[in-house]
Amino acid sequence: MAEKDETQNLEIELTVLRYVEKEQSQKSLSEKIGISVGKTNYIIKALVEKGFVKVENFMANENKRVYRYLLTKEGLAEKIRLTETFIERKKKEYEELQKELEKAKKEL
Repeated sequence: MAEKDETQNLEIELTVLRYVEKEQSQKSLSEKIGISVGKTNYIIKALVEKGFVKVENFMANENKRVYRYLLTKEGLAEKIRLTETFIERKKKEYEELQKELEKAKKEL
Protein backbone atom coordinates (compact mmCIF):
# COMPACT_ATOMS: atom_id res chain seq x y z
CA MET A 1 0.00 0.00 0.00
CA ALA A 2 2.86 2.39 0.80
CA GLU A 3 4.33 1.78 -2.67
CA LYS A 4 1.00 2.75 -4.26
CA ASP A 5 0.86 5.95 -2.18
CA GLU A 6 4.43 6.81 -3.18
CA THR A 7 3.57 6.22 -6.85
CA GLN A 8 0.53 8.49 -6.57
CA ASN A 9 2.59 11.18 -4.84
CA LEU A 10 5.23 11.05 -7.57
CA GLU A 11 2.54 11.29 -10.26
CA ILE A 12 1.06 14.36 -8.56
CA GLU A 13 4.54 15.88 -8.22
CA LEU A 14 5.14 15.25 -11.93
CA THR A 15 1.81 16.83 -12.82
CA VAL A 16 2.62 19.91 -10.75
CA LEU A 17 6.04 20.17 -12.41
CA ARG A 18 4.37 19.90 -15.82
CA TYR A 19 1.89 22.73 -15.23
CA VAL A 20 3.33 24.99 -12.53
CA GLU A 21 4.84 27.46 -15.02
CA LYS A 22 1.70 27.58 -17.17
CA GLU A 23 -0.96 28.39 -14.60
CA GLN A 24 -1.59 31.87 -13.22
CA SER A 25 -2.36 30.85 -9.64
CA GLN A 26 -2.34 27.95 -7.23
CA LYS A 27 -6.12 27.90 -7.52
CA SER A 28 -6.07 27.48 -11.30
CA LEU A 29 -3.30 24.87 -10.98
CA SER A 30 -5.27 22.93 -8.37
CA GLU A 31 -8.38 22.99 -10.58
CA LYS A 32 -6.37 21.83 -13.61
CA ILE A 33 -4.88 18.83 -11.82
CA GLY A 34 -7.83 18.02 -9.58
CA ILE A 35 -6.42 18.48 -6.10
CA SER A 36 -7.15 20.99 -3.34
CA VAL A 37 -5.48 24.40 -3.19
CA GLY A 38 -3.99 23.42 0.18
CA LYS A 39 -2.39 20.31 -1.26
CA THR A 40 -1.16 22.31 -4.24
CA ASN A 41 0.42 24.84 -1.88
CA TYR A 42 2.03 22.04 0.15
CA ILE A 43 3.50 20.42 -2.98
CA ILE A 44 4.80 23.70 -4.39
CA LYS A 45 6.47 24.54 -1.06
CA ALA A 46 8.12 21.11 -1.04
CA LEU A 47 9.31 21.57 -4.62
CA VAL A 48 10.73 24.99 -3.71
CA GLU A 49 12.54 23.47 -0.68
CA LYS A 50 14.01 20.76 -2.94
CA GLY A 51 15.24 23.46 -5.31
CA PHE A 52 13.03 22.32 -8.20
CA VAL A 53 10.86 25.44 -8.40
CA LYS A 54 11.73 29.11 -8.03
CA VAL A 55 9.11 31.65 -6.94
CA GLU A 56 9.02 35.22 -8.20
CA ASN A 57 6.44 37.86 -7.45
CA PHE A 58 5.62 40.62 -9.88
CA MET A 59 6.91 43.82 -8.35
CA ALA A 60 4.98 45.96 -10.86
CA ASN A 61 1.70 44.21 -10.09
CA GLU A 62 -0.61 45.95 -7.63
CA ASN A 63 -1.56 42.57 -6.17
CA LYS A 64 1.60 41.57 -4.30
CA ARG A 65 0.17 38.08 -3.80
CA VAL A 66 0.61 37.23 -7.49
CA TYR A 67 3.53 34.88 -8.06
CA ARG A 68 5.20 33.27 -11.02
CA TYR A 69 6.64 29.81 -10.65
CA LEU A 70 9.68 28.77 -12.66
CA LEU A 71 11.35 25.39 -12.96
CA THR A 72 14.99 25.42 -12.04
CA LYS A 73 17.58 23.37 -13.92
CA GLU A 74 17.22 20.75 -11.17
CA GLY A 75 13.43 20.92 -11.49
CA LEU A 76 13.63 20.26 -15.21
CA ALA A 77 15.94 17.30 -14.57
CA GLU A 78 13.47 15.94 -11.98
CA LYS A 79 10.56 16.44 -14.39
CA ILE A 80 12.45 14.44 -17.03
CA ARG A 81 13.32 11.68 -14.54
CA LEU A 82 9.74 11.41 -13.28
CA THR A 83 8.38 11.43 -16.84
CA GLU A 84 10.70 8.59 -17.87
CA THR A 85 9.72 6.59 -14.77
CA PHE A 86 6.02 7.23 -15.44
CA ILE A 87 6.31 6.11 -19.08
CA GLU A 88 8.20 2.96 -18.12
CA ARG A 89 5.55 2.06 -15.51
CA LYS A 90 2.73 2.66 -18.01
CA LYS A 91 4.50 0.48 -20.61
CA LYS A 92 4.63 -2.38 -18.09
CA GLU A 93 0.96 -1.91 -17.23
CA TYR A 94 0.11 -1.93 -20.94
CA GLU A 95 2.05 -5.16 -21.50
CA GLU A 96 0.29 -6.81 -18.55
CA LEU A 97 -3.11 -5.73 -19.88
CA GLN A 98 -2.22 -7.08 -23.32
CA LYS A 99 -1.36 -10.46 -21.79
CA GLU A 100 -4.62 -10.51 -19.82
CA LEU A 101 -6.57 -9.60 -22.94
CA GLU A 102 -4.95 -12.36 -24.98
CA LYS A 103 -5.64 -14.86 -22.21
CA ALA A 104 -9.29 -13.76 -22.00
CA LYS A 105 -9.68 -14.10 -25.78
CA LYS A 106 -8.29 -17.64 -25.67
CA GLU A 107 -10.81 -18.57 -22.97
CA LEU A 108 -13.74 -17.59 -25.21
